[in-house]
Amino acid sequence: MAGTLDGKTALVTGGGSGIGRSASLAYAREGARVVVADVNVEGGEETVLRIKEAGGDAILVHADVSKAEDTLAMVAQAVEAFGSLDCAFNNAGISGGRDRHLTADYLEEDWDRVIDINLKGVWLCMKAEIPQMLKQGGGAIVNTASIAGLVGLSGTVAYVAAKHGVAGITKATAMEYAKSGIRVNAVCPGYIQTPMVQSLFAVREGFEEQVSSRHPVGRLGEPSEIAEAVVWLSSDAASFVTGHNMPVDGGYVAQ
Repeated sequence: MAGTLDGKTALVTGGGSGIGRSASLAYAREGARVVVADVNVEGGEETVLRIKEAGGDAILVHADVSKAEDTLAMVAQAVEAFGSLDCAFNNAGISGGRDRHLTADYLEEDWDRVIDINLKGVWLCMKAEIPQMLKQGGGAIVNTASIAGLVGLSGTVAYVAAKHGVAGITKATAMEYAKSGIRVNAVCPGYIQTPMVQSLFAVREGFEEQVSSRHPVGRLGEPSEIAEAVVWLSSDAASFVTGHNMPVDGGYVAQ
């Protein structure tokens, strides 16, 4: 049975773990050749190995998305390896720290790091990806925003600012390239069972139960549940969808 992305090339940043790994595997399952990009080489290698063991095709690219030269090289390596760039999932990001700080107490260096990776990094990735997609006559981009890009969360001001920014640049970029055949959307996950979220649970007693109860479905999400939304947004099944920030959050923001 043919996959929905047969013959296409998909790039995933932050592909070495969590949502990025699940999306990489889902892209491969649907027939895409996958470029796994991450600063975590060991994690990226594990993702590539899993794809190849399942019969797919993938390569690893070491990339820091906060550096323009890395994002440009990442796209160049994707095209060199597979001849095209059809889908891009700009997912790499950080939590902003295990400790919660109110706005007046938030450190400037922490602010800069979160904005550089979570917001500037998404912009730099699109800045590198779009010219290649224009050459090809189109493509699909999915960015990782968050429920924190749709509502306010106390104690995480930089993360909230960055994810609201991702939601905004997703809409703006979608409008700019809609007639050029490039669709740009974002997923907005709730709390998901990823290493990043689990690291927060490890240092905040009772936090897992607290955030689980905030989701109307009564549980955390799984990385695979976000990956399925990403693959759909990347596929021709979503051909009339652009500029959409899609909550995948167990009903969190519907309350």
